[in-house]
Amino acid sequence: MLGGTEFAGRAVVEAALERGWEVTVLHRGRHRPPPGVRALHGDRTAPGGLGALAADAGTWDAAVDTWSAAPRAVLEAARLLRGRTGRYVYLSSRSVYAWPRPSAGGAGEDGPLVEGAAADAGGTDYPRDKRGGELAAVEAFGERDALLVRAGLILGPYENVGRLPWWLTRIARGGPVLAPGPRDLAVQFIDVRDLAAWILGAVERHSGGPYDLTGPPGHTTMGELLEACVRVTGADAELRWTAPEVVAQAGIEPWTQLPVWVPPGGELYDSVHRTDVSRALAAGLVCRPAGETVADTWRWLTRIGGTAPQRPDRAAPGLDPELEARVLTGAGGVPGTTPRPGASGQ
Repeated sequence: MLGGTEFAGRAVVEAALERGWEVTVLHRGRHRPPPGVRALHGDRTAPGGLGALAADAGTWDAAVDTWSAAPRAVLEAARLLRGRTGRYVYLSSRSVYAWPRPSAGGAGEDGPLVEGAAADAGGTDYPRDKRGGELAAVEAFGERDALLVRAGLILGPYENVGRLPWWLTRIARGGPVLAPGPRDLAVQFIDVRDLAAWILGAVERHSGGPYDLTGPPGHTTMGELLEACVRVTGADAELRWTAPEVVAQAGIEPWTQLPVWVPPGGELYDSVHRTDVSRALAAGLVCRPAGETVADTWRWLTRIGGTAPQRPDRAAPGLDPELEARVLTGAGGVPGTTPRPGASGQ
């Protein structure tokens, strides 16, 4: 495991240990890996950062890499492990697809990809970095032995991006909460533990090539997700369902200021929440109920003191409380409902 101490990498390590697998983790030493692993230290961004791995005599059935920056770091690691590792799993992203994507549901893993990516590139932007990481894995291991996991929205315990933790923390404060509508808006995500389980199963099946990986279409709704947050926190919170037009008129950014949510009917919504994951489902993908993800994330969050870790390379998401209050005052959102057409600008 290249990494293995935070969020997705940690979930993969814990799932492998639960299966009785022997796990070696190469990490920088900033966070402790789960107990039971064999730990090697190295910083992939520094000269000689793979020295401990190069000096190690181990061989592995698979390597899992979650790297999100310069693709050349993936290429260096993959080349080093070639011949000592059976399969290279690269945790990529659905961001590697060209924008805008073709119509929802009509483009699977063979859809057009971003241009300008290279396996040996330095850091550019997230889509090209992830695509470059894919190219690096394939260059070193070939298409058959490189598994490219194009993940959608990932939520769950250990989250260090801040999306579900923000909603839980906001709702735990109580009072009126700006809930972006419509309430029955379908959303897709994958619990990080389901992601990890699928990856390990794919290793066992000797799978290769690209897979889009997120929950199936209609896995949950904004209403189910936020109402689960109210339930698990036990907060005196009042969800004020507010029309997408009102949110837009207020200048609130979907996805970043209101995590998870994007307004329906546009290319962004189709790309994020209308993904065809039939290939992954046929290959064993199983997703737990959204309420379980919410409850377990809240349990983890309270156990660590209520403040989630935050990746230094990502801006913390969330809505300013003053802006939220102004919108609620002017929008007239109704608890438990979505404003009627013609009301509040919808």
